[in-house]
Amino acid sequence: MEKLYALFGCPVHHSLSPLMHNDAFQHMNIAARYHAFHVEPKQLKDAINGVRALGISGLNVTIPHKTAVIPLLDDIDPAARRIGAVNTIVNENGRLIGYNTDGPGYVQALEEEVHIDIKGKRILVIGAGGAARGIYFSLVDKGAKQIDICNRTVSKAKQLIDECDAAVSSAACSLNEAEERLGEYDILINTTSVGMYPHMEEMPLSLANMKEGTVVSDIIYNPLETKWLKEARRRKAIVQNGVGMFVYQGALAFEKWTGAFPDVERMKKIVMEQLRR
Repeated sequence: MEKLYALFGCPVHHSLSPLMHNDAFQHMNIAARYHAFHVEPKQLKDAINGVRALGISGLNVTIPHKTAVIPLLDDIDPAARRIGAVNTIVNENGRLIGYNTDGPGYVQALEEEVHIDIKGKRILVIGAGGAARGIYFSLVDKGAKQIDICNRTVSKAKQLIDECDAAVSSAACSLNEAEERLGEYDILINTTSVGMYPHMEEMPLSLANMKEGTVVSDIIYNPLETKWLKEARRRKAIVQNGVGMFVYQGALAFEKWTGAFPDVERMKKIVMEQLRR
């Protein structure tokens, strides 16, 4: 009998996850299907009850459910609890266990695509939302020397640092302060939606003070290369878009569900082909 895996989100109609996961199931001869379900926030509790009733084997949850789903689960992985967000759920004989593969997926993509060792690096994270939080913890776990957070609202950046309470040097700063000190950092990471389709003329911050050879990473993958990444490339930075994070968070979720790690290059190829259409 085929197992069923699902994505719960609002909206989900543009998601590339079904395409990516169904190809992986087929390629690896796993009898399973993955389907995206549009779940309104007020329906989330009923939808999670439906997972138990129908015996759905595993889930991804995306915006806006990553935090709201936590109290509806039976157990939460310590890392996901620390982050305060769940994007992957495993159904273990009716017990629903929540994980977060966003942060680890991002860091694995960064290391493998850019060939960089995060240990000892000075990093600037732009944005203080859920994605920033997951990435922050994963960078801490990899031994980053310094992780500063800049945000339009500095108090939000400070709150993230205070709540994470991690053993790493971290400061909250404004976008202007970050721009002035840009040359101090080895890696710049945009976790905001600034520059995403359809607002593709926007940039999260100016790169005027960036040093050559800095790694500039954007978690956006539509467009494939944001205006910010184009500018970074022009200034001789090493650039990375958000496809890797999307693929690796999916691959790590797939591994949680099946015990098998999929072919990430194949996943990436499928996603890239779709995005280029």
